[in-house]
Amino acid sequence: MRADRLVSLVLLLRHKGRMSASALARELEVSTRTVLRDIEALSAAGVPVYAERGRHGGFALLPGFRTELAGLNRDEALALLVAGSRRGAAVFGLGPALASAMRKVVDALPEGDRAAATGSAGRLLVDPDTDLLSRRAAADEVPAAVADAVRRAVLSGHRLRIRYTAAGRPAGWRTVDPIGLVDVRGQGYLLATRSGEDRTYRLSRITAAEETDEPAQRPGQVDLDRLWQERAARFRTGGDQVTVRLALASERYGDLADTALAVRGEETAGDGRLRLAAVFQDRRHAEWALWRLGTDAEALAPQWLRDALHARAAAIAARYEGPR
Repeated sequence: MRADRLVSLVLLLRHKGRMSASALARELEVSTRTVLRDIEALSAAGVPVYAERGRHGGFALLPGFRTELAGLNRDEALALLVAGSRRGAAVFGLGPALASAMRKVVDALPEGDRAAATGSAGRLLVDPDTDLLSRRAAADEVPAAVADAVRRAVLSGHRLRIRYTAAGRPAGWRTVDPIGLVDVRGQGYLLATRSGEDRTYRLSRITAAEETDEPAQRPGQVDLDRLWQERAARFRTGGDQVTVRLALASERYGDLADTALAVRGEETAGDGRLRLAAVFQDRRHAEWALWRLGTDAEALAPQWLRDALHARAAAIAARYEGPR
């Protein structure tokens, strides 16, 4: 909106002093012509902005000029709350708002909005000490429309419909009660319940999201840090997890780490391949992950996994044997 841009222009001049039209255009991500029109609009509105010509010229405010800016919009306030990590702002769909909000950091939130902002802050957690995955991974790419819909449902307390693709399984729609959002070194997670059961969804695997008008069934207050640690511990130790010993081409280590819950005991053997142990959620997860790696990986144990991969490969070979 133009009003937000005009406010940002004034704050830039107030914080940085004299700036050229081209520098302002770069900061505001608009054309130089747009900046000149905005300067004219500010002057007409009584803002004491003046131009200095010459090699080191530009636009500036009269010394001592201050504004009474009423504060931040909701997304900008939330972006400030996660400003300790730009990755967190990006994962939660707040990246564009962060740049604008930081220009307004000197302006306080209105008294009536402080309680709401504090409550919203309790629903966002960035970089906790505990991760679901025992590794450092690249930041997730989350579509803006998905991030916006999920964030709105979390903060408004509405139920959420998501189309989710779990590892090794087809995508499907499900309706959940969102509790909070967690960012772990650039990977975003939605903590929710589904039919009363705890669920944790990786944001990058949500391909579509729709906020509903139905109130979510969830507690009024939540300790998101404690809840995350509890779920992370349960995720690592629960279910039908299996440990696989395998030989792996070193260049595929990252692909394995992207799917395994944990990778341990890495060492290089005489054939140049890595020998290591990988932990998977269950048998289906292990078979799917090893199959993806093709001939770059060899399951050494357990035997049931070797048999399953052999049977799958034999079935594929039989399907394509002989002419069409």
